[in-house]
Amino acid sequence: MNIKEAADLFGLTPDTLRYYEKAGIVPPVHRAQSGFRDYQTRDLNWIYLVRSLRRAGMDIDALKHFAELAKGRETNDIDTLKAVDTAQKGILQKQLIEIDEKISELQQTREILAYKISTYEDHIAKFKTGEWDAENQERLWER
Repeated sequence: MNIKEAADLFGLTPDTLRYYEKAGIVPPVHRAQSGFRDYQTRDLNWIYLVRSLRRAGMDIDALKHFAELAKGRETNDIDTLKAVDTAQKGILQKQLIEIDEKISELQQTREILAYKISTYEDHIAKFKTGEWDAENQERLWER
């Protein structure tokens, strides 16, 4: 698969894919005899993972570190492989925790928005009738 097809597949630009490779965020992409990038399943998996982790909020430095750790797999040393596994898994676990926290925050925000929408007319009416004023009204944070 050429670079344009790979970029289109994941909603990225060819420039982004070149940057990811040049920055060491993805391993070097397989090249055809012509010298052009020829994306294989391994390359596409890396791009998909990186795109997913970026969407999850992982910064470029962490992605570079994750990819750098993968280079440690080029050994047969069991201790090195275990260390790589542990480090990479730790990075993924940390990102999962951050996503879970964001999801929780977004869910709370969604709930308050849904509540405000469902009670909007009632609340406006209470202000108009004088039942509520600047100080005498519902405390949203205590709901």
